[in-house]
Amino acid sequence: MNPLKILIVEDEHKLAQVLQQGLKEQGFVVEWADDGALGLDMALEGSFDAVILDVMLPGMNGFEVLSELRKSGSTLPVIMLTARNNVDDRVRGLDHGADDYLAKPFDFKELLARLRAILRRPKTELRTTLRVAGLTMNLKSREVRRDGKFIDLTPKEFGILEYLLSRKGLVLTKAMIMDHVWPSDADCQGSSNLVEVYVNHLRKKVDQDHAVKLIQTVRGSGYIIQDQT
Repeated sequence: MNPLKILIVEDEHKLAQVLQQGLKEQGFVVEWADDGALGLDMALEGSFDAVILDVMLPGMNGFEVLSELRKSGSTLPVIMLTARNNVDDRVRGLDHGADDYLAKPFDFKELLARLRAILRRPKTELRTTLRVAGLTMNLKSREVRRDGKFIDLTPKEFGILEYLLSRKGLVLTKAMIMDHVWPSDADCQGSSNLVEVYVNHLRKKVDQDHAVKLIQTVRGSGYIIQDQT
């Protein structure tokens, strides 16, 4: 069996060398890029099994690298590294298609455990259904059902619900929802009332006839979807 091949994209040379040495001792084949553009080229051209990708990189940052990688159709597993340990950065990384996220400083054993976890996932695994409690969303057919009953949603309602379901258990601010659902609409940007209106419409369709309300407001923060049972 051929050893697994890992790409490290990291501009901190000392950290990159430590990671290289540690991973090689664990039997991995390791290559290294110290800037974003080079890392993207290597990820697209090489036969890697996973990428360890820093956020703060010269040239292209890690979010830009990951976005371009996913736009190319690549499903290569990616763990993002950052010195900034806050929820917005973590959510942004996941939004761009990261498989996992680790804040610096970290223990090498934790990185190794997370790397092995994403490598164990079947490479053909594609998430086509999002669900919470009795609510399901099929991303291919774009059908939404709760307890088997079809729910007719507008495209924007579908976009908001998809965002909430894909980040189940995380609080999403109105600004985050605006950026996700209305990313290039300058006339809508900054209008938190628009988000409120659409979330209220969504609640009527998803929660109105059910005792358990899945879409929750976190006062002063935003919205979260979770099973309250």
